[in-house]
Amino acid sequence: MAQREAVLRLDGQWAHIRSGASHTEPGERDRLLGELITALRALPEDPECVARLGLRLADRAALRFAAGDRGGALATIEEALRSSERAAPYSPEFARWYARGLINQGVWLAWPLSDADRLPRHPLGRAAEEGPSAMERAAGERALDVTRAAVALWQSLDQHDPVNRRGLAQAKVFLGDRLAELGFATDAVAWAVDAEADFRSLLLTHPGSEESPEAEDALDHIGRQLELRLRYLDFDALVRLRSEGLLPERLLPQAVVAARIRGVPEPEIAGRLRLGADQVATMLEVTSWLAVWRVDVRGPDGTWNALEHPWHSAAEVRGGSAQEVAGELLRGFAASPDHPGEGGHWRLGIWWQQEGDPAGAVFRRVIGPDADPEGGPGTGRDAPAPTPS
Repeated sequence: MAQREAVLRLDGQWAHIRSGASHTEPGERDRLLGELITALRALPEDPECVARLGLRLADRAALRFAAGDRGGALATIEEALRSSERAAPYSPEFARWYARGLINQGVWLAWPLSDADRLPRHPLGRAAEEGPSAMERAAGERALDVTRAAVALWQSLDQHDPVNRRGLAQAKVFLGDRLAELGFATDAVAWAVDAEADFRSLLLTHPGSEESPEAEDALDHIGRQLELRLRYLDFDALVRLRSEGLLPERLLPQAVVAARIRGVPEPEIAGRLRLGADQVATMLEVTSWLAVWRVDVRGPDGTWNALEHPWHSAAEVRGGSAQEVAGELLRGFAASPDHPGEGGHWRLGIWWQQEGDPAGAVFRRVIGPDADPEGGPGTGRDAPAPTPS
């Protein structure tokens, strides 16, 4: 008993340092954490000490990750989760610690799949011309698995408790992120919308609670991610989301524009998205999209070289499709002095909002003696939307 009390006092001391309540030099911090982990390991039959061992190993993993040692962090979080999993059945609080550890593991595993802004680096999965390496993709799929496990764990806890409801909603956000990184854009939207509904419900039922600031931050994150992800959905995916109640009303104008960009006629947009013809016309009139284009010419050595303005530029478009924008550019370039001639090779890519991987272009075509004469809109990998629980 005395040993247990001493260990818990040491853990309380560490928690004080971890919270930033007291300043400690890095060397002393690491020494104290190591001493605490050793002491917790000495009580393998005590569920609370086993649970706290998982927490403190996770703290060590976080410090290693912050220092740039991703490999060390992943090895340490694996050990942490073994302890957390053993303790989880003994208490809802221990189960929550385990679920949060799984989320962190997923973030660290998937880290190379996101850019500096934590947006998907290869949002089109295998369709991307420069997608993730096989090792990165395997890590991303493992991240997806452990994040799904975290969602399931949060779902198993009492949903009358706002802490558990917030944890579940947050886990769904992370699941959407992991799906987006692997190219499952429709799935990512479905889970993000589900999480958004959970957070709004939490704010309505528990206004001003401790969960409110975090819920508001999460809603901002979800809003940004949804706007981005709609750019990678084809019209069938948008229709499916709409039919399943997973396309928020506020995103309907962007969905209408997305469909028009891909060349869907206005009557079909109205009919399949269950909107009035006047609604669609108004949305297209007031909601513009930014067409970003680039013309590349292939040199004698086989490399593609981007041309300068006006063939590498952008413009706002209202009501027009990517195909229509491309038609003007193709005609203009064919008549320009920059055209490489009849035997030359050149290509045009058009993106929505920002230039990116050619696989993410809303229009792309290669022109030359041996090029595919069809060309057409860019296409990305997608998958059926789940039915979020």
